[in-house]
Amino acid sequence: MDRTSHIGEKPKLIDQFGRQITYLRLSVTDRCDLRCVYCMKARPDFLPKPDLLTLEELTVLCDAFIARGVTKIRLTGGEPLVRRDILTLIENLGARIGKPGLKELCLTTNATQLPKYAGRLAAAGIKRLNVSLDTLDPDVFSQLTRGGKVEQTLAGIAAAKAAGLHVKINAVTLKDRNDAHLPDLIRWAHDEGHDVSLIEVMPVGEIGADRSAQFVSLLDIRQQFESHWTLTDLPDDTGGPSRYVRIEETGGRLGFISPLTGNFCAGCNRVRMTCTGELFMCLGQNGSVDLKAAMRDGGPDAVDRALDRAMATKPLQHEFDVSPGAKSTVARDMARTGG
Repeated sequence: MDRTSHIGEKPKLIDQFGRQITYLRLSVTDRCDLRCVYCMKARPDFLPKPDLLTLEELTVLCDAFIARGVTKIRLTGGEPLVRRDILTLIENLGARIGKPGLKELCLTTNATQLPKYAGRLAAAGIKRLNVSLDTLDPDVFSQLTRGGKVEQTLAGIAAAKAAGLHVKINAVTLKDRNDAHLPDLIRWAHDEGHDVSLIEVMPVGEIGADRSAQFVSLLDIRQQFESHWTLTDLPDDTGGPSRYVRIEETGGRLGFISPLTGNFCAGCNRVRMTCTGELFMCLGQNGSVDLKAAMRDGGPDAVDRALDRAMATKPLQHEFDVSPGAKSTVARDMARTGG
């Protein structure tokens, strides 16, 4: 595979298995205004604010990725919209869309801040949002988020729709917690014109819960759906891991993100960077490269060398295990790595 397309361009990010990295998931904060039971502990230990990269440093590192062939950046958290002055970063990156390099900037959010920010996000160049919403039931939502109010998330989704943003609902499937509520969530979302993706719970972080007790296979969920819906497989590819079907009865699109029962690592095109500049080549592995140290101590050339090291060590696949009694191989919380 050619690593450059024009003379003078920097080499593309291609790992040891020949996969080109075109997608950066950037966690801008580990903080969140909700406490989802699959994402973090009830009393999380947040990073000291001085440990975080500045918004200017995050922009510099994003530019380094764009120069090496990244065309899509997704901002995540924690909840990205609780970071102070986050619109500065979003507007800076949005200004790069349409120029050689970056094609899309998008965001994953719990939607609580969208009544305040939706219009400005659209003006900055964001067109698509992933919104985390696991149930419409107010009591179950409060239990899963440890006190959140579903009305706030629904108001945020409505604000995003009014601003012209395309919304995809992401729902983590949890055994005996929200799995029975999924058909109602899907019907509502499709009535509103939103896509939905279901996600198998992943053993990331020590959250004080038994992951095997939370896990439900999306193969089983799909089989349940097929007892009353007609599902037609689609070839659609949005650059992420969702495998889509059309539900004929609702007319909407449903995605399945199945890292455990339908491993999709062979086509992995993404890496994840934390708000402290730690680059993880795989969500399900511990290997990382310190881009903050490279940038502050060595500048652009050191960052490029660090990216080359990252490509040489990106693993073939994750090692998730949700069998009873299995310990998480990844101790860091999902909120730190980025959802």
